[in-house]
Amino acid sequence: MNSRAYVPADTAWYLISLRPSGQHDGLRRAAARHGARTVAVSPWRLQPRHDASTRDQLRQAQACDLLVFTSPAAAAAAARLLPLGQLKAGSLVAVGQGTARALRRHGAGVVAAPTRMDSEGLLALPAMADLHGKRVALVTAPGGRGMIAAQVQARGAQLLRVDVYERVPLQVPAAQWARLQALDAPAVLVVSSGEALERVLPQVPPGLRRRWQQQPLVAASERLAALATTLGFAHAGVAAGPLPGQLAAAARDALFPPGAP
Repeated sequence: MNSRAYVPADTAWYLISLRPSGQHDGLRRAAARHGARTVAVSPWRLQPRHDASTRDQLRQAQACDLLVFTSPAAAAAAARLLPLGQLKAGSLVAVGQGTARALRRHGAGVVAAPTRMDSEGLLALPAMADLHGKRVALVTAPGGRGMIAAQVQARGAQLLRVDVYERVPLQVPAAQWARLQALDAPAVLVVSSGEALERVLPQVPPGLRRRWQQQPLVAASERLAALATTLGFAHAGVAAGPLPGQLAAAARDALFPPGAP
């Protein structure tokens, strides 16, 4: 029997996305390929920074031995401030393949990126192994990815943090909570950011929160799954990676396990 999960054509299910506002399309398309409808619950929107101070910091980062980009949003925001083709070859590191593709789309050259697309994977790259005496720029947003900054400094590097965008908090509308409470089919919560989960969870109505904690949750990494467990989620699984296709496939498998009749 094919190990791919079988989803009956008449079986409805939902994928709940915690991506930033306006950033759900990739996950929505991937979920649709598996027969799911996506419900967007955005904890924030992403706002690029355009001020002269941030631009100057990014220019200073050009002189660093390594420039570490923590997300596709960081790549896009940096590209609005200066041409990424100006960054010296061999100095660019991305947290994952999606970030690496975003850098290349905006003119960057060679980009190192891990197969394991998370903070741990990035820190295991050969380029990140011997940082003593080096200057490393972290191109990111306030909050999140604290492990990378701490480890870069612990490995002896001088760290320059360049926050090229910010996360502007959003209040989830009451109508969206009502829609989620009225879902008429199984749902899977998909988590690719621990900060997003922690920001959304206090807003969830108590009854819906208890339901979420008993239904499947799919995380982009073991670390996020462990966080979800500490937050009371009873069925936290791990996707093969953080890409939309990987998350949607894991969500499908959580409801319709491979090989099940």
